[in-house]
Amino acid sequence: MRLTFGFDAALEQYAPEQLLMCAVLAEKYGFDVVSASDHFHPWIHTNAHSGFAWIWLAAVGEKTSKVTFGTVATAPIFRYNPAIVAQAFATLERLYPKRVFLTVGTGEAINEVPLGFEWPSPRERVERLEEAIKIIKLLWSESFVTFKGKYYRINKANLYTKPRNKIPLYVAAGNPTTARLAGKYGDGIITSAGSLREHGDKILKAFLQEAQLTRRDPETMVRGVLITTSYDEDINKAIKSARYWAATMLRFVFKYQIADPREIEEYAKLISDEQLLSSKLITSKPEDYIEKVVEMSKKGFNWILFINSSPDHEKFFKVFGEKVIPYFREH
Repeated sequence: MRLTFGFDAALEQYAPEQLLMCAVLAEKYGFDVVSASDHFHPWIHTNAHSGFAWIWLAAVGEKTSKVTFGTVATAPIFRYNPAIVAQAFATLERLYPKRVFLTVGTGEAINEVPLGFEWPSPRERVERLEEAIKIIKLLWSESFVTFKGKYYRINKANLYTKPRNKIPLYVAAGNPTTARLAGKYGDGIITSAGSLREHGDKILKAFLQEAQLTRRDPETMVRGVLITTSYDEDINKAIKSARYWAATMLRFVFKYQIADPREIEEYAKLISDEQLLSSKLITSKPEDYIEKVVEMSKKGFNWILFINSSPDHEKFFKVFGEKVIPYFREH
């Protein structure tokens, strides 16, 4: 089984022009996939960013020639109408044929509440996501679509510029419930290392079971895991650079209607360096990456995606290009 290596661009942490340079480096050093977070607000206030993912992805298409690219993940539940998501990614696919994918998820309060939406229960978000997936797939393949759901309605809607090729649709799953949606409707699943720590093998099991119920072969589907990392020969520099992600270790930030990055940044101060080290892949040793990829591969994942929070981005890509990716291509 050939592993797919991906670079996930944290548009809420770094400037879009800096991450565009990183996308070029990712392709240069052998990565197969470039993905982008899709945020309105970042996780912290100080020195943060919030570039628009869809525009950035078009720039990636222009600046690279081989990598496939898409979001991880877009939430088509409030600020994005599912039909507009379908239109945007159909256009991207026409411009960059067979290189585009879309990952959808149930979203986060930091991206929806600032735009005036109330943050609903997890159940409602899952129900919204299921309807949104149905609408997106219908618009990509059929004409003059009418859909009457609990949350969304479209009336004889037609994408006049449809994708020429199938756009892979993946579902971001942080728990077994959304994993089942991925197995039922998606072409694959993308979860995170943090979600695996919380739920163990239940996420992948739920995905595989649902895929089998819909008579699809899970072995042919994407099974991705997202890992936040920071690399430097000086481990203290690596830790400092990864502090941006401390807030994501606080589960209540995801659960409740907390959307002000200034407030979240204060909560993040509760996280110690030791807790960061135990939660994120912060390292000064290239062999740690090989061990982590082997671990995830044994769990059943075939896409290994990295959010790079290293103080020197090119060092990270060079380590992968010279030591990590060749190891797995040769074995």
